Amino acid sequence: MANPMRGEVDLVIDGQPRLARLTLGALAELEGALAAGSLMELAERFETGRVSGRDVMAVLVAGLRGAGWTGRAEDLMAADIQGGPLAAARAAAQLLALAFRGPE
Repeated sequence: MANPMRGEVDLVIDGQPRLARLTLGALAELEGALAAGSLMELAERFETGRVSGRDVMAVLVAGLRGAGWTGRAEDLMAADIQGGPLAAARAAAQLLALAFRGPE
């Protein structure tokens, strides 16, 4: 079960529950994988709904790796994410929101 205080999000991929979390290393990987000028620019794209499928995939891959997953982007592209593309986009947006939230 995900702990939002740690920045964790639950996903079910191919029927298997998985955690995703954007650690510093995962954020660095994400930054390298995307054509965004900065991670804040990426977060803004999610906030305004100008997000692409590539953005969603990159965030999910980075988040899954941040939580210990050893798969590749190609593995996720062929996987069934419970809830479909909309659930995947919501999970990616939640990961970014949790990673960049200010102090409570």
